[in-house]
Formats: sequence, C-alpha cells, structure tokens
Amino acid sequence: MKLLHFYYDIMNLYGEYANLLALGRILQKSGIEYTVDKRSFSDEVNLEEYDFIYIGSGTERNRNAVMADMQRYKEALRTFITNDRPILMTGNSFEMLGQSVTDALGSQHEGLGLFHFTVKEQNKVRTTADTIVTADFCDKPLVGFVNKCSQIEGITSPLFDVKMGLGNQENDTKEGFRTHNLFGTHLTGPILIKNPHFLIYLAQLLVGQDKTLCTDYLTYETAAYEVTLSELSTGSRE
Repeated sequence: MKLLHFYYDIMNLYGEYANLLALGRILQKSGIEYTVDKRSFSDEVNLEEYDFIYIGSGTERNRNAVMADMQRYKEALRTFITNDRPILMTGNSFEMLGQSVTDALGSQHEGLGLFHFTVKEQNKVRTTADTIVTADFCDKPLVGFVNKCSQIEGITSPLFDVKMGLGNQENDTKEGFRTHNLFGTHLTGPILIKNPHFLIYLAQLLVGQDKTLCTDYLTYETAAYEVTLSELSTGSRE
C-alpha cells in the first residue's frame, strides 16, 4: 500500500496528521506493508502511484494557496476518484473540490471545479460545535468537532446526517461530501482516532473485502468513543 499525505506541512491544523497514523497502525497490525509519502508544493506527484490520499485542514489562506497549486493535478485527481480509490479530506480541505470559494472580503477564488458546489466564507465569523452525525455505511454514529467560517451550497451527495452540531449550511441537517470513495468532512478530532468504526470501514475499503483486518487492539479507542458519544448525547438532551 502506498499512502499519500498531500500538503502535509501546510494543511495540518488540529493534529490531523494522526488520521494517517491511525490508518497506518491498523494496516501494520493486519500484516499489510505500507509506506506514507509526504508531498507538498515543491514536489511533482504522480497520483497513479498511490492507493490512498489524505489532505487535512488548514487556514483559509493556506487552503486557497493549495487550491491554486492543485490545479495541475485536477485531471489526475478526477481519475483517482472515478477509479474508486479512497480519499479522505478533513476540515476545510474538501472545499477546494467545488467551483469556487468566495472569501470574507468578497474575492472569488477558482476551485478545482470537479463538482458543482460553491463555498462562501462569512465575514470574520467562525462557527464551532461538537457534532454527532450518522452515515448509511456505519452502524454507529460518528463524533467530532467542527470549526469553520464557510457555508457550502449545492452539495447533492452529502456524507453525513447531522444529529447534533453543524451542517454544510446554517440549519442544514447534512454535512460533508461523498462521491465514489471520496470522503470530505469538516469533522476534525482527528476523525479516525475518535471513530474507530469509521477507521475500520475506510481501511477495509483500502485493502479490499477479501482481507481480514486486525481490530482487537482498538479497545481503548472504542471505549473513548463510547464515552464521548455518551457525554455529547447527554449534553444534547439538556
């Protein structure tokens, strides 16, 4: 397995690099050899070489810089997606995939144009919330934290249903974006640390259904998830 941590140095708020640590650990425990390549602006990257791509969250300025640099990979990324190879994009990184990002000053920045949604930042207003969501591919809810200043319009294939917290737009009950095996979400935490069942699901996609994963070691992660879900659920009822 070859894993790509794309723009590792500039899209790495909230300790999101731990998502790849979690994914690497489950592969290692399962006896699967893997490498993680860290690539950024100065590198020439052949996406065809990789089995998995991860991009974390960054500041709005850094996201815009990465979005401009990634224009050279647009068609390769489109092929990667349509070939059903797994991609995880957390925080504001998946916002780059749409048509445009309009910043808080009203300036419009060209997106990768792979999908039809648009992003608009609020003027110096950030919204934060602990969040509980559900997904049709997980039998348990997922938990995480959202910190953003954007509203997203035009997403027709959201990733999650929001049970508590923030969606793609104000008062929206849908969060994130999914197509093929691309998962884009504002949830940070990191999401694969906080939600071991999502980690298992994503790893299974990566290695294929015929490979049995080792999950026995996730005892503490599962216990932490259960406590977090219980506390957030109790708080949502108060």
